[in-house]
Amino acid sequence: MVIPTVKTSRRLISSKHRPALLPTILVLLALFLPTQPGCANQAGDRVIIAGSTSVQPYAELLAEEYAHLSPDIEVDVQGGGSSAGIIAAANGTANLGMSSRHLKDDESGLWVIEIAKDGLAIIVHPDNPVRDLSLTQVRRIYTAETGNWSALGGADHRIHIITREDGSGTRSAFEELVMAGQPISPKAIVQDSNGAVRQLVADDVNAIGFISLGLVEVGEKPVLALSLDGVAATRDNVLNGSYNLTRPFLFVAASEPDEATKAFVDFVRSDRGRQILSAEGLIVQ
Repeated sequence: MVIPTVKTSRRLISSKHRPALLPTILVLLALFLPTQPGCANQAGDRVIIAGSTSVQPYAELLAEEYAHLSPDIEVDVQGGGSSAGIIAAANGTANLGMSSRHLKDDESGLWVIEIAKDGLAIIVHPDNPVRDLSLTQVRRIYTAETGNWSALGGADHRIHIITREDGSGTRSAFEELVMAGQPISPKAIVQDSNGAVRQLVADDVNAIGFISLGLVEVGEKPVLALSLDGVAATRDNVLNGSYNLTRPFLFVAASEPDEATKAFVDFVRSDRGRQILSAEGLIVQ
């Protein structure tokens, strides 16, 4: 039986903490372990995919389509964040990890394939009059150097900063592409998924957040993707290179995938898989 990695307070549980946390761990195992005993993907009929919540909805769509083609193979897609997914793939808890950021130097030994590219959108409420910011202005918002929309041509209201949690591929991409080594303000409201960030911004005219470009138009309430330095956040501008906030969507594994996992990856890279990703707003080349 493969035991999934359990996280708390953004770090793995050390051995000295295990006794006190054992009941919690047992509950988590009961919730997430397969009902049938055996290792992950035993007999080649189950592929476990875990990681980036940005990649997750697209992987779920692909898994649903794949189920019609290969009903004998179960593809189980779970979230957890890019770093958690990479760890799960590296230690064998998952057959594939999902990452929405480039691998770090200490992760470079893993098997990896890019399934698509995604733009990173800076979003505000549609009633916010601000329509364009520079990268410098966005950085100053997220360091809390600029704290009022009036300094940016908006209303006289405090800016409510929304960010993703540590370990999120979306946050890592934002820090790399926007923050230039400066930390995100501790005043920022932290959310654990793109959907949660989107919902808060959709409900708050004074909020600002960042999410996957492909998710801007997904939701009951609208949000607005800002132009950056005069360049609109669109798929075409990601493709032509004029919009600079882009990141990879990756599948990673500890080594060359087994037969069942490789069959799913081959489907993702097939014409049908690429059509699904492209129809959802991702950039597939």
